[in-house]
Amino acid sequence: MTDLFSSYSHGSMVLKNRVVMAPMTRSMSPGNVANDDVVEYYRQRAAGGVGLIITEGTCVGHKAANGYPNVPAMSGEQALAGWQQVIKAVHAEGGKIAPQLWHVGGIRKPGVEPGGDLPGYSPSGMAFPGKITGHAMTKEDIYETVESFVQAAIDAEKIGFDAIELHGAHGYLLDQFFWSGTNHRDDEYGGSLENRVRFACEIVRGIRAKVSSDFPIIFRYSQWKQQDYAARLAQTPDELAEFLGYLVDAGVDIFHCSQRRFWEPEFEGSDLNLAGWTKKLTGRDSITVGSVSLNADFLPEKGDTGFKDSEISNLDGLTDMLKQNQFDLVAVGRALIANPDWANRIQAGQLEQLVAFNKGMLAKLNP
Repeated sequence: MTDLFSSYSHGSMVLKNRVVMAPMTRSMSPGNVANDDVVEYYRQRAAGGVGLIITEGTCVGHKAANGYPNVPAMSGEQALAGWQQVIKAVHAEGGKIAPQLWHVGGIRKPGVEPGGDLPGYSPSGMAFPGKITGHAMTKEDIYETVESFVQAAIDAEKIGFDAIELHGAHGYLLDQFFWSGTNHRDDEYGGSLENRVRFACEIVRGIRAKVSSDFPIIFRYSQWKQQDYAARLAQTPDELAEFLGYLVDAGVDIFHCSQRRFWEPEFEGSDLNLAGWTKKLTGRDSITVGSVSLNADFLPEKGDTGFKDSEISNLDGLTDMLKQNQFDLVAVGRALIANPDWANRIQAGQLEQLVAFNKGMLAKLNP
């Protein structure tokens, strides 16, 4: 476990180890403000040894950004004050923390607050391929949304966060632009891959121009979508290199590479997973994620009725991959719900003492 618990630094962010808490939506912030319960939830994970906490998705200040009840915001005086208390608690325990900046796009349904009766905003009015369910964004909408992400990043640095992460994965707004299934635009934001990545690149460039030069920008992306687990943005390493290259040029520092199962190779003929390929193709640092220390991913297969329980699994393959420098950081999700002190127990060699994850834990998410 020596490599997993070695220090790591990027720009102004210095971590005591390479364990990252993955973002997991809680819907436990009434009024979209992080409260004392949220403070304690993150404090426990920092005290439990996590090097970097990436928060649950926090909604940027665009009018249609939110899609779920009681999700914390990253805009407004009260919301920012709430996050300051979280930051203070995490730093006091020796951890670092980055907010995940989020816009759900077409996934939004009217009636969720804030936003009221506004429909989902997406590149072509689609949350799912071929089905128009919401508002197709105008160029003015795009410019407004870019500015909302930039302002959220500015505010995040100002109140003391150590980095920011952009949510470009899982079929939400940025990913809806990437995915040809939901992006049918015929302007400079649709068509070619370069055009479909343009919106995200404008966000990254806007942030890079406004935050400190050494303030890390993390970008989370995935091949799969919640709308289609089998979807892929890149069928080959060359296609992935093109996609990532635009984001690198825009200013992404670290890629958070979302897989359902971290141990699965991304392309035939190579043992590298998505984070491994990302690091190889870009030279940028990468974070691997996907059922770490568990034996199954959390998403239901066809015919299942909700999230799945998982048993504890060993970390031999993971630590070998890290030792081979295939990626730089390791994000842990559900295992940290079940075990706030996951990192400390792993470092102490107490894998057998970890509690298995079950879906009933999602109701509380261990505040």
